[in-house]
Amino acid sequence: MDRLWAPWRIEYIKQPKSDKCILCEIPRQSRENDRKNLLLYRGEKAFIILNRYPYNNGHLMIAPYRHVPSVINLTDDEAIEIHKLLKLSIKILDKTMKPEGYNIGANIGKAAGAGIDMHYHLHIVPRWVGDTNYMPVLSDTKIIVEYLQQTYDNLKKALKEII
Repeated sequence: MDRLWAPWRIEYIKQPKSDKCILCEIPRQSRENDRKNLLLYRGEKAFIILNRYPYNNGHLMIAPYRHVPSVINLTDDEAIEIHKLLKLSIKILDKTMKPEGYNIGANIGKAAGAGIDMHYHLHIVPRWVGDTNYMPVLSDTKIIVEYLQQTYDNLKKALKEII
């Protein structure tokens, strides 16, 4: 039997479950907690955050501060800023990780696979040729090669150089 150790997940498993929306709660916290919370950038209407349980290294999410369930509920200003943050996200990922492509999208509603189904957010997943190897197919295992805090630090550095 193969074992894949992921001891850092125990913190998530043991923490009390909350009915609060994490995409509402994290930006309300002090900026001093941004690194711990993986909040990469705060805009006027929306923010960029690393996905704590990424599909791939550098998996980012962009969300409005306002708690809305779908893209159709966004104001024009929110939609424009989210698209601007999408461009910024791609620039910092290109500078830092040099991906060969991207998956960009939103899962709207539980039926579509949304983990946080009542707060609209956009996913940006950097991709490389060959990153879909046999591990996810044969063993239902995804390999993430860098600690989230290191990815955060690298992206934050690139962000400061770009803006």
